Amino acid sequence: MNYLNKFLKVLSEPVDGILLTKRENRRYAAGFDIAEGMALITKKVCYYYTDSRYLEAAQTNLEGFEVHQVTASDTYCNHISRAVTSLGLKTLAFEENDWTVGTYTRFQEQLPVTWMPFQKVIEGFREQKEEAEIAIMRKAQAITDAAFSQVISVIHPGMTEKELMAQLISCLYQNGADGLSFAPIVVSGPNTSLPHGVPGDRKLQAGDFVTMDFGCIVDGYCSDMTRTVALEYATEEMERVYYTVLKAQKAAIAQSRAGMTGQQIDAIARNIIKEAGYGEYFGHSYGHSLGLEIHENPNCSPSNKVPIPVGAVCSAEPGIYLPGKYGVRIEDVVIFRENNVENITKSPKELCILSS
Repeated sequence: MNYLNKFLKVLSEPVDGILLTKRENRRYAAGFDIAEGMALITKKVCYYYTDSRYLEAAQTNLEGFEVHQVTASDTYCNHISRAVTSLGLKTLAFEENDWTVGTYTRFQEQLPVTWMPFQKVIEGFREQKEEAEIAIMRKAQAITDAAFSQVISVIHPGMTEKELMAQLISCLYQNGADGLSFAPIVVSGPNTSLPHGVPGDRKLQAGDFVTMDFGCIVDGYCSDMTRTVALEYATEEMERVYYTVLKAQKAAIAQSRAGMTGQQIDAIARNIIKEAGYGEYFGHSYGHSLGLEIHENPNCSPSNKVPIPVGAVCSAEPGIYLPGKYGVRIEDVVIFRENNVENITKSPKELCILSS
């Protein structure tokens, strides 16, 4: 499954070729993941450059590309320079957000072409997911759901956050994950007020909220989910905070559809949390897109005034975080359709109180 044709279609004056350096964009164009390399896309021929560690895999799995080996003496610049000369290329598009100043300076000095920033176009291909991509993301999300169902049976007071994280990771792999979308966030008690807290040696206690934010990779594509559960009991205030977050999430999911801006969608959840008196405790955005990366565009954030396209896959994750006390976040993943969104996260969301 490669999407090389999308890149070929945008080649026109004044862009003669596109140089891909970012790993996820190379994978998207070539249909196979090569850890290190560069891809040069032109109308006449497409080249993929990599070193000896990945050469055989590239030659076997990359369709539509001529594969060439780079070495210490025959560098990426050398290969690209030969292609520029033989094809008469004048202007190359590049991923400006992926380049350091050093890379840009070196390529500008050694290659006789005009460089055109093209990140927005290149990244834009991935904003609307094809159904084949969505099918993979459903599998990844199903594994995430299965892992959650499995891990809640082992949570108990006395285990540490690190121990719970290890159990969660094990459950993801047991259910078929190829890898992790990111290092899981597993926090408890007062640590749940930290949206991106790091699992530590704190032992879970009765009366704790426990927040688990995690996801897996399947065939290169990410899943994402957050659930907050309570141990043994929850106070009245804890329940009020939890159900405020749940109400905000459900309302935003119910009203979301393609064509709405990220700002509009974020406001639905944010206003509910604000009306409940917790507005200052919801500091992050309502959601982000995901796919080959765990954070992609477009985002459902207060700053995004651009309509969300059909086929975008985004998280829905409002939260409330009371410093020094606790926090709650609930996260699902949804697909934007014309008239609604499809929620592909199936784990229950009513407050789960675990008893030993």
